[in-house]
Amino acid sequence: MSLKQRILDDMKEAMRARDTDRLATLRMLKAKITEAEVAKRSAHGVDYQLDDQGVLAVLAAYAKQRREAIEAYSKGGRDDLVEKERRELEVVEAYLPRQLGEEEIRERLKAIVAQVGASGPGDLGKVMKAAMAELRGAADGKLVNRLAREILSGS
Repeated sequence: MSLKQRILDDMKEAMRARDTDRLATLRMLKAKITEAEVAKRSAHGVDYQLDDQGVLAVLAAYAKQRREAIEAYSKGGRDDLVEKERRELEVVEAYLPRQLGEEEIRERLKAIVAQVGASGPGDLGKVMKAAMAELRGAADGKLVNRLAREILSGS
Protein backbone atom coordinates (compact mmCIF):
# COMPACT_ATOMS: atom_id res chain seq x y z
CA MET A 1 0.00 0.00 0.00
CA SER A 2 1.37 3.38 -0.97
CA LEU A 3 1.98 6.06 1.63
CA LYS A 4 -0.64 8.28 0.02
CA GLN A 5 -3.22 5.49 0.23
CA ARG A 6 -2.30 4.84 3.86
CA ILE A 7 -2.96 8.51 4.66
CA LEU A 8 -6.35 8.34 2.90
CA ASP A 9 -7.29 5.15 4.77
CA ASP A 10 -6.24 6.69 8.09
CA MET A 11 -8.30 9.75 7.22
CA LYS A 12 -11.41 7.57 6.81
CA GLU A 13 -10.61 5.84 10.09
CA ALA A 14 -10.27 9.20 11.87
CA MET A 15 -13.66 10.24 10.44
CA ARG A 16 -15.29 7.10 11.81
CA ALA A 17 -13.61 7.60 15.20
CA ARG A 18 -14.58 11.29 15.20
CA ASP A 19 -10.97 12.21 15.97
CA THR A 20 -11.19 15.81 14.77
CA ASP A 21 -7.59 16.85 15.53
CA ARG A 22 -6.10 13.90 13.65
CA LEU A 23 -8.62 14.27 10.84
CA ALA A 24 -7.77 17.95 10.36
CA THR A 25 -4.06 17.15 10.15
CA LEU A 26 -4.61 14.29 7.70
CA ARG A 27 -6.81 16.50 5.53
CA MET A 28 -4.05 19.11 5.48
CA LEU A 29 -1.52 16.45 4.46
CA LYS A 30 -3.83 15.29 1.67
CA ALA A 31 -4.17 18.90 0.49
CA LYS A 32 -0.39 19.40 0.53
CA ILE A 33 0.13 16.19 -1.47
CA THR A 34 -2.53 17.22 -4.01
CA GLU A 35 -0.98 20.68 -4.25
CA ALA A 36 2.42 19.14 -5.04
CA GLU A 37 0.86 16.86 -7.67
CA VAL A 38 -0.93 19.79 -9.33
CA ALA A 39 2.33 21.76 -9.40
CA LYS A 40 4.09 18.82 -11.08
CA ARG A 41 1.16 18.36 -13.45
CA SER A 42 1.30 21.94 -14.66
CA ALA A 43 5.09 21.74 -15.03
CA HIS A 44 5.04 18.48 -17.00
CA GLY A 45 1.70 18.88 -18.76
CA VAL A 46 0.58 15.33 -17.98
CA ASP A 47 -1.33 13.59 -15.21
CA TYR A 48 1.20 13.23 -12.42
CA GLN A 49 0.94 11.16 -9.23
CA LEU A 50 3.56 11.48 -6.51
CA ASP A 51 5.38 8.29 -5.61
CA ASP A 52 6.25 7.45 -1.99
CA GLN A 53 9.49 9.47 -2.18
CA GLY A 54 7.56 12.53 -3.35
CA VAL A 55 4.97 12.08 -0.61
CA LEU A 56 7.77 11.71 1.97
CA ALA A 57 9.29 14.98 0.75
CA VAL A 58 5.94 16.74 1.20
CA LEU A 59 5.53 15.24 4.68
CA ALA A 60 9.07 16.19 5.69
CA ALA A 61 8.49 19.78 4.58
CA TYR A 62 5.22 19.92 6.52
CA ALA A 63 6.90 18.47 9.63
CA LYS A 64 9.65 21.08 9.34
CA GLN A 65 7.00 23.82 9.22
CA ARG A 66 5.40 22.41 12.36
CA ARG A 67 8.77 22.34 14.18
CA GLU A 68 9.46 25.95 13.21
CA ALA A 69 5.98 26.97 14.37
CA ILE A 70 6.54 25.21 17.71
CA GLU A 71 9.79 27.12 18.14
CA ALA A 72 8.16 30.46 17.25
CA TYR A 73 5.16 29.90 19.52
CA SER A 74 7.45 28.83 22.37
CA LYS A 75 9.39 32.07 22.08
CA GLY A 76 6.12 33.99 22.01
CA GLY A 77 4.80 32.24 25.11
CA ARG A 78 1.82 30.71 23.29
CA ASP A 79 1.69 27.34 25.04
CA ASP A 80 -1.81 26.60 23.70
CA LEU A 81 -0.57 26.83 20.11
CA VAL A 82 2.63 24.93 20.94
CA GLU A 83 0.51 22.00 22.14
CA LYS A 84 -1.67 22.12 19.00
CA GLU A 85 1.39 22.10 16.74
CA ARG A 86 2.95 19.23 18.71
CA ARG A 87 -0.18 17.12 18.21
CA GLU A 88 -0.05 17.84 14.47
CA LEU A 89 3.65 16.98 14.36
CA GLU A 90 3.00 13.63 16.09
CA VAL A 91 0.47 12.71 13.39
CA VAL A 92 2.88 13.66 10.59
CA GLU A 93 5.87 11.89 12.17
CA ALA A 94 3.91 8.62 12.23
CA TYR A 95 4.34 8.52 8.43
CA LEU A 96 7.98 9.60 8.30
CA PRO A 97 10.95 7.26 8.68
CA ARG A 98 12.53 7.19 12.13
CA GLN A 99 14.75 10.23 12.66
CA LEU A 100 18.37 9.42 13.40
CA GLY A 101 19.92 10.55 16.66
CA GLU A 102 22.83 12.95 16.86
CA GLU A 103 25.39 10.18 17.46
CA GLU A 104 24.14 8.08 14.53
CA ILE A 105 24.35 11.12 12.25
CA ARG A 106 27.84 11.93 13.53
CA GLU A 107 29.03 8.37 12.75
CA ARG A 108 27.57 8.44 9.23
CA LEU A 109 29.08 11.88 8.62
CA LYS A 110 32.54 10.62 9.64
CA ALA A 111 32.20 7.82 7.09
CA ILE A 112 31.02 10.30 4.43
CA VAL A 113 33.93 12.67 5.18
CA ALA A 114 36.35 9.77 4.67
CA GLN A 115 34.51 8.63 1.54
CA VAL A 116 34.61 12.03 -0.21
CA GLY A 117 38.12 12.78 1.05
CA ALA A 118 37.17 16.01 2.81
CA SER A 119 39.99 17.64 4.73
CA GLY A 120 38.59 20.87 6.14
CA PRO A 121 35.75 23.38 6.32
CA GLY A 122 36.24 24.24 2.65
CA ASP A 123 34.88 20.81 1.71
CA LEU A 124 31.55 21.34 3.50
CA GLY A 125 29.65 21.52 0.20
CA LYS A 126 30.90 18.11 -0.96
CA VAL A 127 30.14 16.55 2.42
CA MET A 128 26.64 18.06 2.62
CA LYS A 129 25.78 16.93 -0.91
CA ALA A 130 26.75 13.33 -0.13
CA ALA A 131 25.24 13.45 3.37
CA MET A 132 21.84 14.76 2.30
CA ALA A 133 21.67 12.20 -0.51
CA GLU A 134 22.14 9.47 2.11
CA LEU A 135 20.27 10.98 5.06
CA ARG A 136 17.34 12.76 3.36
CA GLY A 137 14.19 12.17 5.38
CA ALA A 138 16.08 10.51 8.21
CA ALA A 139 17.79 13.62 9.58
CA ASP A 140 17.17 17.35 9.79
CA GLY A 141 19.35 19.32 7.36
CA LYS A 142 20.25 21.98 9.93
CA LEU A 143 21.48 19.34 12.37
CA VAL A 144 23.47 17.56 9.64
CA ASN A 145 25.05 20.89 8.63
CA ARG A 146 25.99 21.76 12.22
CA LEU A 147 27.53 18.33 12.86
CA ALA A 148 29.38 18.37 9.53
CA ARG A 149 30.88 21.76 10.40
CA GLU A 150 31.99 20.42 13.79
CA ILE A 151 33.60 17.35 12.24
CA LEU A 152 35.35 19.31 9.48
CA SER A 153 36.66 21.96 11.87
CA GLY A 154 38.01 19.23 14.15
CA SER A 155 35.87 20.12 17.18
